Parts: sequence; structure tokens; C-alpha cells
Amino acid sequence: MTIYISTGIAIVMAMGVFMFRMKETKKPVNEKKIILPPLFMSTGALMFLFPMFRVTRYEFLEALVAGMVFSILLIKTSKFEVRNEQIYIQRSKAFIFILVGLMVIRLVAKLILGSTIEVGVLGGMFFLLAFAMIVPWRIAMLYQYKKVKAAYLSESNMV
Repeated sequence: MTIYISTGIAIVMAMGVFMFRMKETKKPVNEKKIILPPLFMSTGALMFLFPMFRVTRYEFLEALVAGMVFSILLIKTSKFEVRNEQIYIQRSKAFIFILVGLMVIRLVAKLILGSTIEVGVLGGMFFLLAFAMIVPWRIAMLYQYKKVKAAYLSESNMV
């Protein structure tokens, strides 16, 4: 029964992320909007104060590497464009497929690992995976944003 509830929650969260991302493309982006999500998410690391969520070094590295690999997909689909003299993130047709694919991978991993790893440790690993996915993605977004902004400013100064 727990697996069905957590799967349902994961689907609702994925739909929320997708809707948020679609809304995000309608508003201009700035450095603060890129940097703040990982900072807000970092408070979740407080879970590791409780022994049930603590992971081993091997589990930490596993989650870290998986998150960084998954971040490549997000980095590849995040592009910026200048519209109405402001910078926006472009909509990506691949984003929904990547989001669904990552959710399916997460659910399969949860089913496989859920029988061998304690639920708290698994929760800690999934938090680390998500954090290791978001931080490189947002760093790449910030770098790309600054590049687009510099190009736009130099182009507008030429005119």
C-alpha cells in the first residue's frame, strides 16, 4: 500500500514540476531565480541529523554520481533566449519526456532498492540524488544565463 501512495505522490510532484517549468518559461529569468532553488532545497540536508536517514560513503557516492549523470539531461534541455529585451528560458519539447523518464527510473530504483535498503536511508539517497542533479544543472544555467546576458548587452551597446 505504501508503494502506491508514494508513487502517487511522485506523479503529483512530477506534474507540479512540469507545470512550474511551463510557467517559468513565461517570465523573465534572473540570477536570483536560478540560484535560490538549490539553496532552498539544501535545508533538506537537515534530515541527516537523524540516524535513520544517514547513508554510508558508498551510498553517498552512488547517489551523487547518479544525480550528476541525470543532471546532464537537464543541462542539455535548458537554453535561454532574449525576448522583449529580457532573458527567458526556452521551452523544451524534450523536458516532459526527460521528467517522465527520470520518474520511471526513480520508481524502478525504489522498487528494486526498497527491499534491500531501509526506507530512511533510501530517502536520504534520493534527496542526495536530487540535490546532486539540481546543483550542477543550476550552475550550468547560471553560466549560460551570464553568457547570454553578456552577448545581449554587448550586442545592444553596438547599436
